Amino acid sequence: MHQEEKILFSLLKREIAATMMRSYPGIDPEISNWKGQNITDFQEELRTKVNGQLSEKWFYTHMKSENSSLPRIDVLNMLSQYAGYFNWQDFRHKMAGTMPMEGKQAKPVSILIKIALLFIMVIVLLFIIIKLINTQNYHFTFIDSDTGEPVPDANLRVELLMEGSEYPKRILPDEKGSVMVRTNKNRISMIVRAPYYLTDTVERTLRKFKHTEQVSLNADYYALMISFFSRSDVTSWEKRRKQLDGIFSEDAIIYQFPEKNAGEAMALFNKWEFIDKITMPSSGLRQIEILDCRYLDGKISVLRFRIKPDKE
Repeated sequence: MHQEEKILFSLLKREIAATMMRSYPGIDPEISNWKGQNITDFQEELRTKVNGQLSEKWFYTHMKSENSSLPRIDVLNMLSQYAGYFNWQDFRHKMAGTMPMEGKQAKPVSILIKIALLFIMVIVLLFIIIKLINTQNYHFTFIDSDTGEPVPDANLRVELLMEGSEYPKRILPDEKGSVMVRTNKNRISMIVRAPYYLTDTVERTLRKFKHTEQVSLNADYYALMISFFSRSDVTSWEKRRKQLDGIFSEDAIIYQFPEKNAGEAMALFNKWEFIDKITMPSSGLRQIEILDCRYLDGKISVLRFRIKPDKE
């Protein structure tokens, strides 16, 4: 590989890293440090944005180490397109200011081209540094708006709405029920779901010097009522049937999921089948654990639950 080609390919890798940082702000700016999930994310970026595909072995050979020869021209074209250029020749032309004729040896890099390349490298480096400075970690803890107690982390589901992305990003809580968001944005949106709490879309303006915040979740009183009815002795079943009738829509669909590792099939109820079973002590619908409630016009339209075993 000629020295000019080596420099140009190195610059292309820097621009690829800068492009990746737009989708993954926390990724390492040095491609040579990428591994595991970083490489998988890069492969997915190529597939979705330029309909390209590279193996992990190829990545280690050409991107993480210095190779004695350039990759194939079709691969260079694909990588150049991902970085925002028409093809490899377009990238070379804009970086070096010349496009060598086919079959002729490229001219040595002139002093002006070297200065231009150095200037571009400095700009890219400054861009990366600014991104790193602005990218910070923010911690969110979710609490019950009535009691102020933390929401159990095992039941918490948080999805980060990514700007420019069609699908939200799932964030797993830690053992204390907190989630960590790493971003350089000044505003984020999250969808928060938890059994016995109303699903909420939380929007927060981020402050650079405040990295910890509590978010209150409102209890789902209908879900709590159903769970209470399933655990208590029925003394006024007619009254409870009327109460249950009032909280379910007529077309409600109720799913009973099997116990964990039970291997049973899922059961499906309509509104009155479920009301009949929950108000009959012999039905077996005791110790209901609500998994999810969906509402339509203020009434439950979809309910998902399972029977909580005595010991879990």
